Amino acid sequence: MKGLIAKKVGMTQVFDENGNLTPVTVIHVEPNTVVATKSEEKCGYNAVVLGLEDLKKNKASKAYAGQFPEDISPKRHLKEFRDFDGEVKVGDQIGVELFNGVRFIDVTATSKGKGFQGVMKRWGFHGGRATHGSKFHREAGGTGACTTPGHSLKGIKMAGRMGNERVTVQNLKVVKVDPELKVLMVRGAVPGVKNCTLIVKSAVKK
Repeated sequence: MKGLIAKKVGMTQVFDENGNLTPVTVIHVEPNTVVATKSEEKCGYNAVVLGLEDLKKNKASKAYAGQFPEDISPKRHLKEFRDFDGEVKVGDQIGVELFNGVRFIDVTATSKGKGFQGVMKRWGFHGGRATHGSKFHREAGGTGACTTPGHSLKGIKMAGRMGNERVTVQNLKVVKVDPELKVLMVRGAVPGVKNCTLIVKSAVKK
């Protein structure tokens, strides 16, 4: 598996050789630092721990800073990638070139928060008639059982907080990899707000 920590920049558009326009999301990938490696002999599985964005020493607790080697400054973001493709060692810098030749990726992030929403927006309910005299426009309708057990069952779809959840969008198409600008351009719905932190991995279902 190939994976990196990145940041969402925003959207733009690119043209292919035939002049077709493709809307893309720009993902900025600063070089990730290899903080630690884990082997099957020592930890029971193979993995690589990557870090991004230096953290001031006075901002890191002693326990948090203790996991970093002496020649590596504490990082704000850490992520462990199991079964990492390629041989790397502690201190190496891994950039966006890692995704050269990769056609599809999976992106994990915290989705945009939408606050408290009703059942029509949150779950796609159709609602009632919109005609004059109707008293059932955007209501959820009945939720309780009329017989035993006589209350709303657990897991029933109702109004509530929407968004601001950890989600993974799979099989986003890689349109362009630009090592000079350190950006990855993908087509599809990349979760999260602008400048949020993303976990980008090679697609597991492709």
